[in-house]
Amino acid sequence: MDIQGIILRLVQGGLGNLAAYLAAHVLLCLVPAFAIAGCMTALIPKDTVTRFLGRNTPKFLSYPAATLAASVLAVCSCTIVPLFAGIYKKGAGLGPAITFLFFAPAANILALVYTGGIIGVDLALARFFLSLAFGIGIGMIMALLFRREDIAHDALTDALFAGQSRLRSEVVFFLLSLVALLLAGVLKLEFLTRSYMELTLPIPGMEGFQEFLFRLVPFDPTKGEEGVTAQGAILISLLLFIGLCSWKGLENIIEGANGWTWTALGLSALTLLTAASGMTPQPAGLVIFFTGKLFGVALSLALITYLARRYLETQEVRDWLWETWRFVKQIFPLLVAGVFLVGVIRQLLRPEWIQQLAGSNTLAGNLAGVVFGVFMYFPTLVEVPIAKMFLGLGMHRGPLLAYLMADPELSLQSILITSSIIGRLKTWTYVGWVALFSTLAGLLYGAWVDGVNVWSITVYLFLFLVALALTLYLASRRNPSSSAVA
Repeated sequence: MDIQGIILRLVQGGLGNLAAYLAAHVLLCLVPAFAIAGCMTALIPKDTVTRFLGRNTPKFLSYPAATLAASVLAVCSCTIVPLFAGIYKKGAGLGPAITFLFFAPAANILALVYTGGIIGVDLALARFFLSLAFGIGIGMIMALLFRREDIAHDALTDALFAGQSRLRSEVVFFLLSLVALLLAGVLKLEFLTRSYMELTLPIPGMEGFQEFLFRLVPFDPTKGEEGVTAQGAILISLLLFIGLCSWKGLENIIEGANGWTWTALGLSALTLLTAASGMTPQPAGLVIFFTGKLFGVALSLALITYLARRYLETQEVRDWLWETWRFVKQIFPLLVAGVFLVGVIRQLLRPEWIQQLAGSNTLAGNLAGVVFGVFMYFPTLVEVPIAKMFLGLGMHRGPLLAYLMADPELSLQSILITSSIIGRLKTWTYVGWVALFSTLAGLLYGAWVDGVNVWSITVYLFLFLVALALTLYLASRRNPSSSAVA
């Protein structure tokens, strides 16, 4: 193949990956995540965040609180970043915020249950305990390494959010309604995924349109790739309209709402409802399935609208919409760029390479699993069936765990986004520690699979954690000003 053909294939891979991502994954996860982040920034007083996740909160409280909050969020590395940005901007300590960022994609409840059912309970338990230990460890390390910046960030949030009143119960209910919207869209529970009724719209040519999309964006489902469906094409079109209306209706929302504002909000609600429904092209037209997820999203949207109109002041709603739009402007362009680059890179990587490198529990094999997880990013929970495929092709269970910890945790786009929030140095330091600990997790679990006594592995892990804790303690004692780093 000539150079021009190779470049064309790479560009098609990038555009195809971006189109499939926007069509199949981004909406029900990211849109509520942006809204939650905006709500935390605009409406939650700093004292409420720092009481549980602050730099000066005792470690025995802040880190368990971070993991507990993260455990219920079945989200991937991209979706967790806006939530991370929300708590960090509002005064959470770097350490607990990093633990939250790590633990939610790596070991949330749904991911663990799915892993146990598809691959095995032993691997699910290893994923949980090692993610818990290493997530807290990485958070403490980051807090120690960047303690001066953490103190400065704490002072900055004091200046930005000084004088805010106490947390009102109405704001709590509003935030919980946004969380309910997120959970209704992402949970894979049977009553949410089931279709309760269907409606056929007599739109001619839908089957032909679907075939055209599959030809336009080729994909291989055995590799975890997702094509663009007719429903996905509709969603992408709605996204473009939302972007245009939001730019005109939310950019100056602090000054007041206009027609573009209400159009953007209405289109956003319509888009979420469209994403939550099921659609299948048939010869008779487009069949729409009314799923439990659709009803859950509709009820959540109705509750959000009611609470905003009934209990929030006009200025509070404007502040919430502005902060949400600010997060979208900061994060979404980097997300698009990252997803496109991942699509390009995926055209160059081959699963066979990982099978050859990761067939045994070696350092190189576990590193290969981590690297593959970073550059072969899959939407949340899709990494589990892909891991099952790798297992069937000969990948060792040690590198498999390293992959399962790295894939939902790190991706090129999430690295770019995180860098825009906490800076390049902190981000790449975090990436390095995640890669190191994911590799170590794979080596430890792989050693157990190969027959090493579990008590020996437990002792090694315990000694490592004790040494880490002792190092952190001694470093804190040498820096009295940062003795409360968390």
